[in-house]
Amino acid sequence: MLRQLVFALPALILLGCQAESEPLPHSQKLAPEKVAAIAATIKNKYPNFSSELRGKVLNTVVQSIDNMVFVEGGQFDMGDFGWICEYDEKDVCTWPCGQDPEELCNISSGGDDDFVHPVKLSSYYLSKFQVALGDFDLFFVANGKPLFDAKYRKHEDLQFRYQPNLPAPTQGWQEAKDYCEWVGQLSGYAVDLPTEAQWEYAARSRGQYLLFPTDTGSLDYGKNFPVEDEENNFSINRFAPNPLGIYGLSGNSTDWVNDWYGEDYYKNSPVENPQGPESGTKRIRRGSTALEAPLFAAPIIRRWPVAPLHSRHSGGTSFRCTIQSDKPL
Repeated sequence: MLRQLVFALPALILLGCQAESEPLPHSQKLAPEKVAAIAATIKNKYPNFSSELRGKVLNTVVQSIDNMVFVEGGQFDMGDFGWICEYDEKDVCTWPCGQDPEELCNISSGGDDDFVHPVKLSSYYLSKFQVALGDFDLFFVANGKPLFDAKYRKHEDLQFRYQPNLPAPTQGWQEAKDYCEWVGQLSGYAVDLPTEAQWEYAARSRGQYLLFPTDTGSLDYGKNFPVEDEENNFSINRFAPNPLGIYGLSGNSTDWVNDWYGEDYYKNSPVENPQGPESGTKRIRRGSTALEAPLFAAPIIRRWPVAPLHSRHSGGTSFRCTIQSDKPL
């Protein structure tokens, strides 16, 4: 008992000191001692920040961890498993819809994802939300970078593009990678971008044969997917999540994943926890925008830029983070 008390004293002292200076946010997943440790890390990294700014960073990091959904690992067939050639996206049948799987049509218009291959994943955590623009702005501020599109934000008629609950718009993959690693450095967890296999597995509700990554597996325009003429991004939690509790896997912004693109990678992919090619020139994105329904909203669709993707931050390209750990938080 005495030994337990001795080991507990540093955490209690830290918690007490923190409580005297700045209130700690409540966490759904983390013990108060862990929240206090994150607060101490932030204070050490940003000693010149005001208590208000450090509090915002702490809230963002804690909320990022709280938003993580545990995805139990397993084996699934990754790739374009095919669907009936004529289907109703508003009332999708159960695969293979009473047909011989050999007679199904490809979902994707390309051939790079046609090769169906077995993948076995360890358990992991995936954020139920894409990173919000407000949190992305805070990341820029905390790291001494100017906010993107500063001149456009001054225009009243463009304010709709910069609401804090929209998906964070990126200019490229590296920004998404840096943000997730920043949350990881401050939290002490292995936060990163998900692998392509992890993204597809979660979007297909642990690898089920689903045509769309919505709450029902169908597209119900206006209820679980934007209406057909909707062009602008919307809140990261606007529609119901998929059965795993993950939001916005189609119809809003696409997600960067960690993998390089390789034309023949699906044919050479290892079964256990594939990470993508070791090198390349293009990174993979997953998901879809509102303008790409119905077929490109399928969770097996892959996309990659042929050239540098954007000259400015695009609302059509966002991301979500993962914790690469199969252990409870």
